[in-house]
Amino acid sequence: MSDLNILKERILRLKGERNAIILSHNYQREEVQDIADFIGDSLELSRTAAEVRCDVIVFCGVNFMAESASILSPDKTVLLPELGACCPMADMITVSGARNMMTYFPGYRYTSGYTFPVDFTLRDMKRLHLGIPVVAYVNTTADVKAESDICCTSANGVKVIESLQAEKVICIPDRNLSRWIAKNTEKDVIAWDGFCHVHDRVGVEDVEKAKQQHPNALLIAHPECRIEVLEIADHVTSTSGMLRFVRSSEAKEFIIGTEIGLLHRLRKENPDKVFYPLRGDMVCPNMKKTTLRSILRALETMTNVIKVPEDIRIPAKRALDRMLEIK
Repeated sequence: MSDLNILKERILRLKGERNAIILSHNYQREEVQDIADFIGDSLELSRTAAEVRCDVIVFCGVNFMAESASILSPDKTVLLPELGACCPMADMITVSGARNMMTYFPGYRYTSGYTFPVDFTLRDMKRLHLGIPVVAYVNTTADVKAESDICCTSANGVKVIESLQAEKVICIPDRNLSRWIAKNTEKDVIAWDGFCHVHDRVGVEDVEKAKQQHPNALLIAHPECRIEVLEIADHVTSTSGMLRFVRSSEAKEFIIGTEIGLLHRLRKENPDKVFYPLRGDMVCPNMKKTTLRSILRALETMTNVIKVPEDIRIPAKRALDRMLEIK
């Protein structure tokens, strides 16, 4: 028996003993996705964490996702196999204190310039725009969610904005998602200036090159990409939306404008279709930190527990619940 199969067997045995389930984001390693009970995007995994019956959730993703599971399921033990699996974009906004803008990706060229001083916080933004509701992308920390009125994902951002009575909204922290939402709603969107370095690095020249190489392929782009990329894509949607679009499309070739981890599931579920990454380096290093060994270690030791304090959990849950009520 191979080492990989031995690891899988030990994980499955411990999973049964612990009454655990494994949740995997679409961007995880192939072998992690293959052993998961549920695979999905942030919205799907949030719903699953709130509804699933188990004692332990092993969350194969990044820290804010495990926090969301803890917020929605305080009675369950939530394990994050790799505590170092963070989300740089989530760290680009804080409730108080300086943000971390560039530590995680030295050498990345942030070309548009940063709008706010480094010590400008969410509370500063709220004071600047009194009474305007804050819509927090789920790619935020628990304390930022607790300071927000409602959450959204890339799958439901426009629906969430449209559900609010206000004519103006503050969208945090992803400037690209905010611009896409603003393009698809009549609301006045005030955007924070964070970004996902995996999606933000893609430019129009990358699209032109990919389409030249694959002239028969449709380009599907994630709304975390820059607006000029989204405007020339054939379809713009979340990772779950990409899976649905491909499933129902008569096209046979697709250029995928998101983190390359999604290609595994696309190919597995659509063996008769061909998929190309928009750029081969669209890799989130934090999503790739989780391995079968780290999953096994977490289940063996029951360490790396993520537990959100009640004073933060309750208001954060209110923001998440408001989002989950929107169908």
